[in-house]
This record gives sequence, C-alpha cells and structure tokens, in this order.
Amino acid sequence: MKVLKFGGTSVGTPARMKNVCQLIAKEKKNIVVLSAMSGTTNSLIEISNYFEKNNPEAAHIAIDQLRKKYNAHVTTLYESAEITEKTIKFLDEEFTYLHTFAGVEYSETVYRTIVAQGEIISTNMLANYLQEKGVNVALISALDFMRLAENGEPDQNYIRTHLLEVLEKNNDCDLYLTQGFIACDASGKIANLQRGGSDYTASLIGAALKADEIQIWTDIDGMHNNDPRLVEGTVAVRHLNFEEAAELAYFGAKILHPTCIQPARYAGVPVRLLNTMAPTAKGTIIDNELIPHVIKSIAAKDDITAVKIVSSRMLLATGFLRKVFEIFETFNTSIDMVTTSEVGVSLSIDNKMHLTQIVEELKKYGTVVVEENMCIICVVGDLRWMNVGCESCITAALHDIPIRMISFGGSDHNISFLVREEDKKEALQALSYHLFSPKCDGSKAFEKSKSCKQSCLKSKL
Repeated sequence: MKVLKFGGTSVGTPARMKNVCQLIAKEKKNIVVLSAMSGTTNSLIEISNYFEKNNPEAAHIAIDQLRKKYNAHVTTLYESAEITEKTIKFLDEEFTYLHTFAGVEYSETVYRTIVAQGEIISTNMLANYLQEKGVNVALISALDFMRLAENGEPDQNYIRTHLLEVLEKNNDCDLYLTQGFIACDASGKIANLQRGGSDYTASLIGAALKADEIQIWTDIDGMHNNDPRLVEGTVAVRHLNFEEAAELAYFGAKILHPTCIQPARYAGVPVRLLNTMAPTAKGTIIDNELIPHVIKSIAAKDDITAVKIVSSRMLLATGFLRKVFEIFETFNTSIDMVTTSEVGVSLSIDNKMHLTQIVEELKKYGTVVVEENMCIICVVGDLRWMNVGCESCITAALHDIPIRMISFGGSDHNISFLVREEDKKEALQALSYHLFSPKCDGSKAFEKSKSCKQSCLKSKL
C-alpha cells in the first residue's frame, strides 16, 4: 500500500482534478490524501476573520463568491447529470452551513471548523468524479481516525487503531480518499495539523500503516541541486537522506517541511517527491539511506543579517553566551549560524523585525556590529568529519569569494558559508562547477580530496 498526497495546486482546477484521478486510479488499495483546492483555505480564513470581527455581511458576500467559484467548477468537471446534481446539492449544504456561523459565538473551534471545510469539499468533489468514472472509492473522514493527544501532538496509537478499523469496514474498495490537514483534538473537537498540513497527514498515515511509500505530489520537479535561475545545467536531486532533506528545507527548498515527515523517518517509510506536471519523472526519494562520500545539493537563503558582539568580558567568563541568546529568545528571533572566539560571537538571523531592540540590548554586553544584505550558502551531503579533506575540497571553490562566516561540524550533512548577497551568484556557480561538473567531479572524490582540490584549482587558472 502507498500513501499519495496531492496539494492544493494539484487539484486547483477541474482539469488538474481529472489529471490527479488518472494518476491515482492506476493502482489499487492506495490511500490518497487531499488538500483544499488552491485559494480556498485563504478564502475560508478571510470568512472566519469577518465573523470574528462581527461583520457577517462581509462574510456572507465572501461565502457567496466562493460558492460561485465551485459551482463553475462543477459544470466543467462532471458529465453525468446525476453526479452533477449530487455535487451541487452537497455544495449547497456546505455553503449554507458556513452562513450559519453568523449566529454562533466566535471561538477557536469556529475558526478551525470553517477552515476545515476546504479539504472536506475537495475530497467530496474528487470522490464524486471517481465514482462517475467507475472507480470503487471509499471517502473516509480524517475526523474518524486523525486525533491529537492532550499535548497537541498526534496520538499515533489512536490513529493506527482507528485507521485500521475504518479500512477494514471498507476493505472491498479499490481506493481510499481522505482529507489532509484536519483532525480532532483530545476532546473530540475539530482541530488541524499546524506543521506541514496535508504532508503531515500523509506521513502519519504512512507511518501508522508501514506503507511501502509515501508520495508527495506537487507541481515542482523535486529538489534541485542549485537555483536554476542562477546556475545553468541544474538537475533535480534524485535521492536524499532524511537529514539532508531537513537541511535543504531551511535553505530555500520549501517543498517539504522536515517536521512533517518525521513519522515516516522514524517508521522507516520512504518519501518520494513527484511532479503532477511530469508524472513519469522519477522525482526525489527521501529515506534513511546515506550514500557515502557524495555531495547532493547546493542551496542559498537571502536577506540574512550578521550580528557580531565583541567583549573582553567574554574571556574565560561563564554565562555570556546564555545572556546573548536569551536576548534573541526574548524577541522571538531565531538564530541560524553561530561562530565564537575567546572574546566575541558572530551569528546570523533571517528576521529583522526586532533588530533595533536586539542591538540595544546587546550593547549592554559589548561592541555590536551589524551587517545586512548577506546570504547563507550551504553545501549538503555526506560531510562527516572523518571524510578527510572534504571541507577543503568545498572551500577551494570559494577562494575568490569574501566569506564572512563558516559553519561546519554542527551537522554531518551541511557546511554553510555567509557571504554578501552580491557574491551569491558567483559563489553558487563556482561551487556547482567545482562539485558537479564532469571535469572536477568533486562530489565523489573525498577519498582523493587532495587531487580533487588540485585539479579543480588548476582548472580555474
């Protein structure tokens, strides 16, 4: 059994819905997890906000606009008059239900209930289309098995037990369709999965059932080994370790949030990223296998700010770093890279919202220097420290680039460089040539890192 997840853009139009149905009908006994149609969740959030602000008139207008959008989809999605009528009746009930919240006291439960209707609508519409095409599909409600524990985390034992019960009741069906994102809390009230949404749902289901594979279908061709807008000849990365994928998730590869696939990682279930626009492409497989001595990808993140604090009080002092980090915690600002010396610490952040207040607080402990318009470039792969010379093989490519900070050793899969944004393109191109070009092939030459470095340096002369 496989678990297939399709995002909002994959089902954003009737034509795309039909394409998805062609993909999922090829194999039997799979579970399909569906997001809301693209744009729907934002509309539902807007509707909820109007109710919260006690403006039911604006909410009713927004609901009617969304109703018109879906009614237009119905006319082009179905051929059967019976299925068309069935779907229109369902949509009428859904949007009438949304109107009723004008007479309900607003609460967090109201918000979650309204927002959850997007997935409920998309799964019902797709199920009706599959039935029209003769597919024996079971629409199973995520609210029947997707449950959160008292601490707000998924209750995996509950999920597994109740999911198996639901599947057993529908064991004569060829395909199972359910909603992503939505769940019930420990008290049985409607809730949602904050981290990763529908990807998280697919991962939890795949882990619970020990699925053969979890497929995340998007309209992007997997994770790339560089930014194709800056570097020619980039290709999609075909294999990643879970930890390598987690590193790339921060550095610009936003296809998959690392926390949402943790259940799959712990259960040993591989995750494959696939492209609905190119369904025959191999995609990117993510699993627990580490391919030794191979560099997988280069990525970058812009709009980084470097902060340096220098203080003689730091020398042989205890608690200095704690005081510095507490300042960033107070202003809810995450730290990316950190380097230290005997009398100073440099770090980087990607959120400047509270930079002024942070700097004022840091000045109590030392001299502060701020550098904006910086960029983090990372190289991801097998970078364990026992791979002698791997870091020099990588840094050799950047011998002409001014480097503000280097972070190495915090992870076995990432070495990061802080450079000026104006040097980003040159740095990416140099790393790509040095590590991935056939002439250098640095990504497979750690055993011969010295010769790799020499040959790459010669090629630059």
